[in-house]
Amino acid sequence: MKKIHIIGLGLLGGSFALGAKKKLADLHITGFDIDSQNQKDALTLGIVSEIKEQADVDTDLVILATPADTLGDLLISTLDQIGENTLVFDVGSTKSKLTTLVAGHPKRDQYLAAHPIAGTEYSGPKAALEDLLDRKVMIICELEKTNLHLKEKAYELFEALNLKLRFMDPEEHDRHLAFVSHLSHISSFMLGETVLQKMADEKNIFDMAGSGFASTVRLAKSSPAMWAPILTENKENILNALDGYIANLSSFREKIAQSDLEGLYNEMAEINKIRDILDLEK
Repeated sequence: MKKIHIIGLGLLGGSFALGAKKKLADLHITGFDIDSQNQKDALTLGIVSEIKEQADVDTDLVILATPADTLGDLLISTLDQIGENTLVFDVGSTKSKLTTLVAGHPKRDQYLAAHPIAGTEYSGPKAALEDLLDRKVMIICELEKTNLHLKEKAYELFEALNLKLRFMDPEEHDRHLAFVSHLSHISSFMLGETVLQKMADEKNIFDMAGSGFASTVRLAKSSPAMWAPILTENKENILNALDGYIANLSSFREKIAQSDLEGLYNEMAEINKIRDILDLEK
């Protein structure tokens, strides 16, 4: 593999570039971002060696790393433009709409639906890290629909970056991500909002914010430009997750209102079992 083109030069796009440059020799990486400052930063930081809107005809991989609501049109236009030996994959957080949209495209077998479970609360090229993807999970959807020869190009990159591959259908992916990722971000944003509203009356509230608050609200620092589209693109699954979450909050609130010490203890002790599950997943 000699050439990679990345559209969207932020945290994920930039991290793919930096990681690939570290692990693969003689690699030429070009890219494009709608934000001119991101373009300048990506060049300065060595994320790409050249800014160009379209990939060269002999490009091996095109990586789409733009907000979720832009990926559909971008994927179609990219497939329309690429040469026959180029593979396109996206890193978007939703998959069902994309795979449905591209199902009838004549170059469907030149697309790989992918989603790395990696990121931080920061955004932009300056947030990119060469080891961000190391030992992270990469979810692949509809692998059987991608050209056997071309998918090897993606595998070469994934292996170099030490990604662990997992396979799901698109609907399962979106349903699960609504609970373990999207709901987490909503919770963090809403906790942040609740405390900010309180701060309007009590200016010193943040003086009492310890590590527990900081870790819980960390995701509220995430980019709205990325997360607002994710929440609308995966709306049905997220609303389902929110319904369950709100019901649990209401039930827990009622136990507090009733001073139900035993009920509170038993519920939290049951939830503590999540430690064992998370430890097994490490």
